[in-house]
Amino acid sequence: MARRKSSGPGEINAGSMADIAFLLLIFFLVTTTMDTDAGILRQLPPPIPPDAPEPPKVKDRDVYVVLVNRNDQLLVEGELMEIGELKEGTKTFLTNPNGLETLPQKKLVTRAEVTEMIANFKSYLASEPDNQAYQKSLNNWEDKLVTINLIGEYMELPGSAVISLRNDTETSYDMYIQVQNELTRAINELRDELSLDKFGKKYDDLDKSIPEEKEMILAIREVYPQRISEAEPNVTQTE
Repeated sequence: MARRKSSGPGEINAGSMADIAFLLLIFFLVTTTMDTDAGILRQLPPPIPPDAPEPPKVKDRDVYVVLVNRNDQLLVEGELMEIGELKEGTKTFLTNPNGLETLPQKKLVTRAEVTEMIANFKSYLASEPDNQAYQKSLNNWEDKLVTINLIGEYMELPGSAVISLRNDTETSYDMYIQVQNELTRAINELRDELSLDKFGKKYDDLDKSIPEEKEMILAIREVYPQRISEAEPNVTQTE
């Protein structure tokens, strides 16, 4: 009897492997989330026109000077400060609870003053309807009236009150972010406190897609605006 030839193992059909690999690739592309770099949200001011008048001088009491040097040391108003103290220092600057002459002089915004100014600017616009400066001022006073309607008469920071942040070119990125976080946290805490007191909700929980809550957000921002000015970093001189 002829010996039967032993056959080797059967070949695997790999014709569909490419399709399977392609489907797996699509699956991972669809389900995987890509990490993105998170930046710091800041709205830059509009460019100053060349024919703009010279801005008024700012009082020293209206500027909260925050410096970070090349050694990551924090200097606030010319004195060394720990990063953990920056939030409370910023809140004190923005509220001036004791009426100190070294901090911004806040002014009471009354309904009588606001309604009078709105009537004045409406009268001005009646004679000069295309005057953009009058229209902008009218809008500002109307925003103040909305704020009073929602939270009552309030103490307003002067328009020149600002937090001035400056760092060195050799300041570490980590320290820069810590300072930014503390400044923002101070403003957000003040906004949360006011929102909880007047509306029973935290500021961050207000929904701007709801018209009523959008007005609440604008009112809180009117009382506690976020004014952080970042100057050009100091260039470290190396020998």
